Amino acid sequence: MSPSPGPVLIVIGVVLIVVGLLIWSGGLQWFGHLPGDNRIERESVRIYVPLVSMLMVSFVVSLVLYLFRRFS
Repeated sequence: MSPSPGPVLIVIGVVLIVVGLLIWSGGLQWFGHLPGDNRIERESVRIYVPLVSMLMVSFVVSLVLYLFRRFS
């Protein structure tokens, strides 16, 4: 039997609300401006590669999925 998707949807909703509140209040202004996030700006070209920020996102998502699989 597969588990009900209800609790998963509730957790996803709560996480989205918390992230939205952090963005709205300015609590995530540092995100995207970490050392290792490369930014090249010239007269006609802008290149932005948020390498460290995306590594952090990948780590957090991997950790959440690991914990979800481990405790479900």
